[in-house]
Amino acid sequence: MPIVSVIIPTYNAEKTIQETVSSVLNQTLSDLELIIINDGSTDRTLDVVSTLDDPRLKVFSYPNAGVAISRNRGLSKATGQYISFIDADDLWTPDKLEAQYQALQDNPQAAVAYSWTDYVDESGQFLGVCARATNSGNLYQLLLLADVIGSGSNPLIKAEAIAKVGEFDPAVVPTEDWDMWIRLAEHFQYVAVPAVHILYRQLPNSGSYNMRKMEVSSLRVLEKVFDKNSESINAIKSAILGNRYKCFAWKALEGIPERHRAWTGGRFLWHSIQQDKSLLKKKVTWKIFIKIAILSILPRSIASDILTRKKRLSHIDALLYSLQYPIQNTEN
Repeated sequence: MPIVSVIIPTYNAEKTIQETVSSVLNQTLSDLELIIINDGSTDRTLDVVSTLDDPRLKVFSYPNAGVAISRNRGLSKATGQYISFIDADDLWTPDKLEAQYQALQDNPQAAVAYSWTDYVDESGQFLGVCARATNSGNLYQLLLLADVIGSGSNPLIKAEAIAKVGEFDPAVVPTEDWDMWIRLAEHFQYVAVPAVHILYRQLPNSGSYNMRKMEVSSLRVLEKVFDKNSESINAIKSAILGNRYKCFAWKALEGIPERHRAWTGGRFLWHSIQQDKSLLKKKVTWKIFIKIAILSILPRSIASDILTRKKRLSHIDALLYSLQYPIQNTEN
């Protein structure tokens, strides 16, 4: 039985799958099995994978069903004591699994370890900071307010914890990973590993940029939470919805500077303030507003130049993330 089962759901990933698989097989924690779930790929994904010779590699092919069901299929094949997922276009640093595994050994009360994430482009070049949380302990309310995990390629999770909370929910794609983190946090503690271990690739056709779909699925996730009628959660319902719409607004403005992104971001920002007027006092709200104004008013070339120059400031993205939600360590 391996220590870790790593699951890669893949669909038409011929350009990135070899690099992703290599980043897993080259982990310093080598006692692992790598389960690739080929989700009905029609390109050369299987041809590329077939050139990789490693006894830890297992490949299973199914008709196309989507990322949530593919992850669940991987879970049905997993035999490890711990589970981790990585998307077929993301990368890990070599010490990712070892650092997270050690964190769980040092904190036996925790069932989930998570690290920091950076955005990279198609060629693997740094784009910006995705997540820099340092919170450990009970993260349930925090995860409702902000997805501090950052991506589905991040956590290392005890297999018994996933067995308790159940599989990924296909009805809430593309926020099925956030839904899973929330359900885990309802029952188990987390431990943070303050180091960049995940490189989250941003692609032009990424599902994360379908903002309408993300809005609908996120609201479904929260409906499941609110339906439980917890007094403590319902007391911060407006803050939860306001923060979620604020995250939508920021997400909508990522990528190529285009006017339609500004309009989408503006709609989300308006909804966020309607839900929680205290957001008007937050610096990040006005930063989003300024970015919307730049994209709406200025020609694309000028707007792109201004926003690109801002991104070159080494810690601007980390600052924006920290302003997104005022995070403090939680112990219980």
